[in-house]
Amino acid sequence: MEEQKNISVMIVDDHPLMRNGIRQLLALEPYFDIVAEASSGEEALVNAREHHPALILLDLNMKGWSGLETLHALRAENIPSRVVVLTVSDHRRDISALLEAGVNGYLLKDSEPEALLNHIILAANGGTAFSAPLQALRNNDNWKADPFINLTMRERDVMKEVAAGLSNKEVAEKLEISDQTVKVHLRNVTRKLNVRSRVAATVLWLESHHANL
Repeated sequence: MEEQKNISVMIVDDHPLMRNGIRQLLALEPYFDIVAEASSGEEALVNAREHHPALILLDLNMKGWSGLETLHALRAENIPSRVVVLTVSDHRRDISALLEAGVNGYLLKDSEPEALLNHIILAANGGTAFSAPLQALRNNDNWKADPFINLTMRERDVMKEVAAGLSNKEVAEKLEISDQTVKVHLRNVTRKLNVRSRVAATVLWLESHHANL
């Protein structure tokens, strides 16, 4: 039988206690090699560039960059690591956004340790890993992703003000950012929404948020 090669792992979570717990869980499987840890998305990106981990275990809700924003940053730089999100959230919007961003697994932190470890092993070896309640949602085609799910919090802030009728300059002043930064955010928004103009993006925003009232 061919010997299992070590799988390099990076743990990303802003809670030291959680990182320690994951580290102890992975220690149960000798072929996991933890090469880096990070307490933020920004730090995770730096470490991923340096250590090239085969697998990244990523918290969804962190201060600074969220897990989704971190995943987008990793994919934007073509970092090939497999990424499994660990979270307490089973919201279908979160699941949909991460699937669209190319996540390889989505596991609930309150899963049984043995099940959690088995799913991580599955993802590390090329499979996709979803906790049981999430697998059912993943297989359900009766719901459609909110097109605004993939926007960052700052992009949402900008879109909210644009939809309220503010000019780029007024948005910049209100959010205390530069005009150029507003333009960059709007360019990202139109790309993510697959529309050609801020007017089209505004119409989508107003329709979506009116429907959710």
